[in-house]
Amino acid sequence: MKPKIQDVAKVAGVSSTTVSRVLNNRGYISQKTKDKVFAAMEEINYVPNDLARSLFNKRSYLIGVIVPSTNHPFFGELVANVENACNKVGYKVLLCNSLHEADKEKEYWDMLRRNQVDGVIVVTYNRGLVDSSQQLPAVAIDHYLSKNIHVISSDNFQGGALATKELIETGCKKIIHINGDAALETPANKRQYAYEEVLREKNRFYKTYHVPDVAFLDNNINVIKRLFRDHPDVDGIFASDDLLAIHTLQYAESQGYRVPDDLKIIGYDGSNLMRTIYPNLTTIIQPTEQIAINAVNTLIQEIDGNTQIPQEQIFPVSLWQGKTTRYTN
Repeated sequence: MKPKIQDVAKVAGVSSTTVSRVLNNRGYISQKTKDKVFAAMEEINYVPNDLARSLFNKRSYLIGVIVPSTNHPFFGELVANVENACNKVGYKVLLCNSLHEADKEKEYWDMLRRNQVDGVIVVTYNRGLVDSSQQLPAVAIDHYLSKNIHVISSDNFQGGALATKELIETGCKKIIHINGDAALETPANKRQYAYEEVLREKNRFYKTYHVPDVAFLDNNINVIKRLFRDHPDVDGIFASDDLLAIHTLQYAESQGYRVPDDLKIIGYDGSNLMRTIYPNLTTIIQPTEQIAINAVNTLIQEIDGNTQIPQEQIFPVSLWQGKTTRYTN
């Protein structure tokens, strides 16, 4: 027969109420008593009932995370940091990989509500997926989902300006930008705004090409080919995603361009994985750990009922100097 809380109390020599308080970390319990309870649990192989504990505490200690693709280095690193931040504050993660499919995201959202998660961290372009009427705390990372949803992001404008200035400083005369879908309302659009502003101030040519989805490379090659067909004299490219930058680099080299002699390329995101496997790529580093920690902390504040939370939190980026914009030692 499966051990019960009463069996733990009997072996530990304490009351069932004391065992319950130890399990739920409620009220003061001496370390000696806690040790006796945990020892008794181990002795009789007692496993706490998480469902019962969640009903008692009115919390499940579960957080849902919806991302478009865990295969993407940035999203994969972001999820790992979110999970680590949750673990440090006693929460577990239910991960939903949506592949940017709106119907799938809606199904995941409904599933998370049915499983009574305490809140959701959302990385999706599906505006309208989350709204205040659904009464579930939610935080968006680098996306605008509704006017009531708190947003955590890196400083996309700073990143766009850093990337563009790096290309100018390395001697580029014709700089072209590749960004995501122009129809999407996202803080990442500020990368394009910064690129255009920097070049306008210098009375320089600027042009942005938009790919259908930066997370799925197969959809982007036609745009990359069109860019080089339209502007064979391009000598600088700012891609708003590292994989997109590498895809562009590979196509350029297949067409005879030498990087960085004929063409300089800079990416965006700077995940640890990308900097490890392709350290030569000059890129803008997003502080994924800082973003994840603050997303989790903001969500927990919402869960706790704190209404004094900034609507948007923005964190600085930095430049990773590789060899796709200039030769380095």
